[in-house]
Amino acid sequence: MNRKRNAFVSLVLTYAVLLLSVPPTFGRVDEGMYTLDRVAALNLKKRGLKISPDEIYNPNGTGLNEAVVRLSVGCTAEFVSPEGLLLTNHHCGFDALVTSSTPEKDLVETGFKADNRAGELPAKGYSIFITQRIEDVTSKVRQGTETLSGDALGNALKKNADDLQGAEQAKATTGSTIRVQSMNNGYFYYLWQISQVKDIRVVYAPPRSIGVFGGDPDNFEWTRHTGDFTFLRAYTAPDGSPAEYSSSNVPFRPKRFLSVNIGGLDDGEFVFVMGYPGATTRYRESESIEHARDAEFPFLSAWLDARSAALRLAGESDEKKRIEYQSQIANFDNYRKVYQGGAEKFAKADVVEKRQAEEAQFAAWINADPARQQKYVTVLPELKKLHDETFTTAKRDFILSRFPGPSTTPVFKAILDAVESGKSLSDAERAAKKSELDKAYASRDAIYEREMIKFYLKQLADLPAGQKFEPAEALFGTLQGAARRQAEAEFAANVAEGYFASPANVAGLYGIRTTEFKP
Repeated sequence: MNRKRNAFVSLVLTYAVLLLSVPPTFGRVDEGMYTLDRVAALNLKKRGLKISPDEIYNPNGTGLNEAVVRLSVGCTAEFVSPEGLLLTNHHCGFDALVTSSTPEKDLVETGFKADNRAGELPAKGYSIFITQRIEDVTSKVRQGTETLSGDALGNALKKNADDLQGAEQAKATTGSTIRVQSMNNGYFYYLWQISQVKDIRVVYAPPRSIGVFGGDPDNFEWTRHTGDFTFLRAYTAPDGSPAEYSSSNVPFRPKRFLSVNIGGLDDGEFVFVMGYPGATTRYRESESIEHARDAEFPFLSAWLDARSAALRLAGESDEKKRIEYQSQIANFDNYRKVYQGGAEKFAKADVVEKRQAEEAQFAAWINADPARQQKYVTVLPELKKLHDETFTTAKRDFILSRFPGPSTTPVFKAILDAVESGKSLSDAERAAKKSELDKAYASRDAIYEREMIKFYLKQLADLPAGQKFEPAEALFGTLQGAARRQAEAEFAANVAEGYFASPANVAGLYGIRTTEFKP
C-alpha cells in the first residue's frame, strides 16, 4: 500500500508540474500561492502593487516578511506597532483565554482588556516565529541522487537535507533556527531561517458575542459581520534575546510593522495577502477531487461535527469542562465548515467535470507531439489505475484510520491493543501497564468517548455494501434502524462507562484468560 501511495503521489506531482508548463490554452492564472522568494518575479507592479517587491521580501535586508509572523497555535499574526503589538484572529487567541479562565470568570464569554502593560495576560504556551530568510535549495538537496530510487533515494535526500541544515545552522546568527523541509510532497526543498519570541501576552480580546458573532453558520461566509480579532503583544528579555515569561521582560521591537488603512478597499483594487496558509491541492487530478467530494470531505465534516457535539454534551453538566473544551470546540467547528462548504462547492461548481475537461485538453496536448507522447502518455491512465487500486474502500478506510484512536476513543483502543497483543504479563508487568493506562485515562472524558464510539459505529453501519466492516456487522448486522442504534449505544456505554472504565480492568486483559481465547 505504501509503495502504491508513493507512486500515486509522484505521479500527481508530475501531473501538477506538467500542468504548469503547458500552453495558455488552459487559461491564464492571475492568482495563486507563492513562496516569498518568488515574489520579485511575479511582475506585481503591473497588477497594481504600489511598493517595491523588495519591501515585501529582501534576502539581504528587511521586508514585510518580518512584520507578518506565525503563531505557534497555527495562525498568522502581524506586528502593528513598534512595541510588539500583534493583530490576529479571535479564535487564534482562544487557547490563551481558556487557560486563564475559571468557572467564575469565563474570559471567552466576557472578553479581556488590559488596562496597562502590567495587566496584559500571559498567553501560556504561545510563541511567534519570524521568517528571516527563505531559499529554494532543491538542487542542493537533490545533488547526487539522479540515479537513485525507492528507499535509497529517500535516505539520500534526507541525508543531504540534514547535512545542509546542519551546515547552515552552524553559520546562523544567535537566536536563529535553520530548517530544511520538503514542499509539494518532496518535489521542492526549501531552507527557512526563523527566529522565535517566547513571551506572548493578551492585550485585548472582544467578548464572544462580538468575536464569534453569527456562530459557525456565519464562518467562512462573506460579507461577515463579526469582530474576528484579538490583540497580543510580544516580549523579550531586556537585552532583546528570546525569553520565557518574566515580569522584567520588555516589549519586542520588530524591524517592520504594518499600518492599518482605515479607508478600506475600493472595488477592483489589487490584493496580495501575506501569511502562513494551509496547503493547496488545486492541482490534483479529477479522481482525487471526486474522492474528496464523495468520501473525504463528507466524512471529515461529520467527524468534526460529532467531536464538537460530544464535547458540548460533556460540558453541559460540568462548568469546568465547558470552559476547558471551548477552544477544541471552536477549532473543530472552524475546520468542519471548511470541509462541509468544500464538499458543497465541489458539487455545485462541477469541479470534477471541469477538471476532467482540462485533463482531456492535457491529453490532446500530449498526443499532438510524438516526443511528449513518449514521455507523458501514461501519466493520466496510471493515475486512474493507482487511484482505483488505492481508494476502492475509501469510505471505510477513512473511518478506520481514526477508529479506534487515542484522541477520541482511548479506552476502546486500549482494550483492542490488549486483546490483539495476546500477551500474558506477570503481576509486576500488569502493574506497570496499569500505571501506563492511568496516564492515558487521566485526560479522557467518558461522555466524549461514548458519543464518539456511537458516531463511528453508525458511520460503519451506513457504509455501502462493498465496504462493510465485518466485525461491526458480526456484532450488529442482524439489527436495523433504531434497534441497531440502541445496541450500538449500549455497546459504547459499556466500553466508555462500564467495566472497562477502570484502567485496572483493562490491564487485567493481559492475563491468562485473554491468551486462552487466542486462536
